[in-house]
Amino acid sequence: MSLFEIIRNAMLAGFGAQQKAKEFIDELVKKGELSESQGAKLVKEFTERAEKSSDELSKTISDAIQKALEKMNIPTRDDIDALNKKIKTLSQRIKKLEESARESSEQVS
Repeated sequence: MSLFEIIRNAMLAGFGAQQKAKEFIDELVKKGELSESQGAKLVKEFTERAEKSSDELSKTISDAIQKALEKMNIPTRDDIDALNKKIKTLSQRIKKLEESARESSEQVS
């Protein structure tokens, strides 16, 4: 099973659990075992917890991917961006040096 499939299944399970909890709470409200305000409060609390858990899962997965990339010595986007910036700076310096060399060469001739 790929990392994508694991993440997808975990998120779908979370959404499924959230939907089941909402249905269960709605059923308790229909039966009169909970007031509508109590039901709404429980749904809100459950949703907030689910969102927090989802955010934590995303961070955990992101951290795990970052560590895996570091172990495999694969450059990150930041690494590539930094290298591109260095290349641009060096290219500009080379261009200036070539222009200076050309001007010096023309003055000698």
